[in-house]
Amino acid sequence: MAAAKKAKGAAGRKVKDKWKAKEWYNVHAPKMFNEMVIGETPAADPALLIGRTAEVTVQDLTGDFSKMHIKLKFKITGTDGHEAKTTFIGHDLTSDYVRRLTRRKKTKTDHVVDVLTFDNFTFRVKTMSIAERRIQSAQEQGMRNMIEETLMRMGEKMTLSELVKSIISGEMGKELAKACRVVIPMKRIEIRKSEVLKQGSGEPESIIEATAPAKAEEATSEISLEEPASDEADSEESDEEESEEAPEQE
Repeated sequence: MAAAKKAKGAAGRKVKDKWKAKEWYNVHAPKMFNEMVIGETPAADPALLIGRTAEVTVQDLTGDFSKMHIKLKFKITGTDGHEAKTTFIGHDLTSDYVRRLTRRKKTKTDHVVDVLTFDNFTFRVKTMSIAERRIQSAQEQGMRNMIEETLMRMGEKMTLSELVKSIISGEMGKELAKACRVVIPMKRIEIRKSEVLKQGSGEPESIIEATAPAKAEEATSEISLEEPASDEADSEESDEEESEEAPEQE
């Protein structure tokens, strides 16, 4: 009898629809990218949005198809009504693009440098260097030293915005390849990943034209937002794979 009453009571209770309690928020890129809308996400409480991360390609922000392999990462830091504000936390390259850069019998060297920018941001830069042939360990170490010295010099006179712009445009990779010629000619140097470790002074200025195609909200009507993950292992076993070769870096 008691079991029957319990079942009847359970059947009489209404199931609360959690989705009806949620509201949609527009997610904006930071001022560095003209605060463009990059998508929207639901939440029952705006406080639950803080700390979530969003990912969007440079192509989505600028319409430049040649930059579709560069993924920008943002973190929600606050809300204003139904508008979620973000800050830039780093970038990454797509895995298929990285695989296309490497082939067998060529040396791929990864290096990590923490750069202090002119506006006091601590910016971690992870480079990937591709040599035309197998190189000796002494040459590899000399190349790493040259990359670190060059990045440190760039950080002393460039703001975070300027460094990010040089990564997206490819200028940073070209400057590093040019500096490494005194050690060994490099086929290509890519900035495979970056990360803002410590915020600096002020807000980074815009690095893209205000007239760039504002189609990000059409491209990603609903973006995937999740809690920040711990720093994953950045190992790529690309030397073991055969794939088409990327164009030479000028």
